[in-house]
Amino acid sequence: MTDAPLEEQLLHRVENSVAWITLNRPESGNAITPDVRNRIIDLLDEANGSLAVRAVVITAIGQKHFCTGADLRANRPAMVQEVEGAPERPVGTAARMIRSGIQRLTSAILDCDKPVLCALNGTAAGGGAQIAIACDLIVAAENARIIEVFVRRGLIPDGGGCYMLPRRIGLQKAKELVFFGDDLGAVEAERIGLVNKVVPAEELEATAKEWAERLASGPTTTIGIAKRLLNRSLDVDRASAFAEEALGVELVGHTEDQQEGVASFVERRPTEFKGW
Repeated sequence: MTDAPLEEQLLHRVENSVAWITLNRPESGNAITPDVRNRIIDLLDEANGSLAVRAVVITAIGQKHFCTGADLRANRPAMVQEVEGAPERPVGTAARMIRSGIQRLTSAILDCDKPVLCALNGTAAGGGAQIAIACDLIVAAENARIIEVFVRRGLIPDGGGCYMLPRRIGLQKAKELVFFGDDLGAVEAERIGLVNKVVPAEELEATAKEWAERLASGPTTTIGIAKRLLNRSLDVDRASAFAEEALGVELVGHTEDQQEGVASFVERRPTEFKGW
């Protein structure tokens, strides 16, 4: 599948205001190539600017793997020795690759203006685990697993794992997952708060569709601002958080959806949000 057209390796459709981004490399554990990674980032950026998209789902084909991280067998540009005698991989090369690669992808998910739902169909390992954890909500199949596999290879988590995990499940549990690298099953992941809901594999798509379309029918701008405030909440002091909250309330107050929400309450009728 590596040589297959990009649009076959990564499926994309918009349905009922939900953008579905689906990894389709099951024979490679749905590992991602640089081209697939960059395409996901582009699609998230497109979702940001599209009034037709009000929620995003990231999932994968198959029931075995969601994503096993970067495809280490994928063709990568050869490094060019720009200066004679310079080392092939000078200090800073790995850091630059991480910043421009997996960190850029997880940041695109975290910073997406629209709510991003992960439909976790199978194993999410390494960078694949970080992709799932970066999503706002996770609905998982019963057979799904999340594995911070890095320690098994003598590596530290990349893609923001050491930043996101303590914020999702607390410092002590994050250390356990990172230090041991054990498989975390879907049921246990739900128990510790890393996964929102676990369902039988055959119900995953329908449940993800229900949740995503519910999000897509909500006040999109309001949800986006609330997402930003929640993501920032553990990084700023109380005064800064309160100031940003006040600004968010001001911005939301000028949306048509806020006016519709109030009007529908007063008029005792169903609310019909437009997304702006």
